[in-house]
Amino acid sequence: MLRTFLAVLWRDVFTTTRRPTAFLVQVIVQPLLLFFVFGKVLDEAGYTRGDFGATLLPGVMALNAVLVSLQNTAMPLIMDFSWSGEIEDRLLAPLPGPLVAAAKLVFGTLCGLFAGLVMAPIGFLVLGTSGWAPTVWPSVLLILALGSATGAAIGLVLGTVIAPDRISVTFALVLAPVTFTGSVQYPWSSLGHVGWFQVISALNPLTYVSEGLRAATLPGHGSIALWTDVLVLLLALLVAAAVGIRGFMSRAIG
Repeated sequence: MLRTFLAVLWRDVFTTTRRPTAFLVQVIVQPLLLFFVFGKVLDEAGYTRGDFGATLLPGVMALNAVLVSLQNTAMPLIMDFSWSGEIEDRLLAPLPGPLVAAAKLVFGTLCGLFAGLVMAPIGFLVLGTSGWAPTVWPSVLLILALGSATGAAIGLVLGTVIAPDRISVTFALVLAPVTFTGSVQYPWSSLGHVGWFQVISALNPLTYVSEGLRAATLPGHGSIALWTDVLVLLLALLVAAAVGIRGFMSRAIG
């Protein structure tokens, strides 16, 4: 069973490695523009403070990890359940249906983890910030892994409920609110004077990925406590994964 699970997972990995350009464009272009515009242009124009880059970097890493994992789980599922019909081949494998869904989730998590990690050296270079001490990397990896897994689990939910003809509308309704309420460009604690927006941001799992990375890399800056971020992300992951796997089995049986 383990060998079959790995074979199903490797199929997705192999397909992605055959088209590296498209994947790398998805991973790099948007966050690179965020670094350039928010970290360089606005800084040189005098609209941000000198330490803004250190605050922005964890947020962009979090955003990239969550969105890439979400998209690389949801989009293939939508196609598999609609015009490609590839999901039938996977369900014929000697593997329980929930583990087929789990393979999709693991693949999305790996994509998100890569997307988050690759932003670190790019951010250090573009923003001109110093590298992080080796001691912070275990916490960074933990938060990125949990954030990527949570994004993949949400993608699993979306991939089983979105109709192919509603992809663009649904993603516009989901991705934009997630992006702009996830404390990417600002610390969550800075929203104290905008209480209603702070509450909305607290409902977004991306906030806890952004704040978890800041808690690990910028201690003493008033970020949400690391243990709180871990607990919230674990809860969000478990709930989204349970709903997603149930939705996957419902579509597979139907």
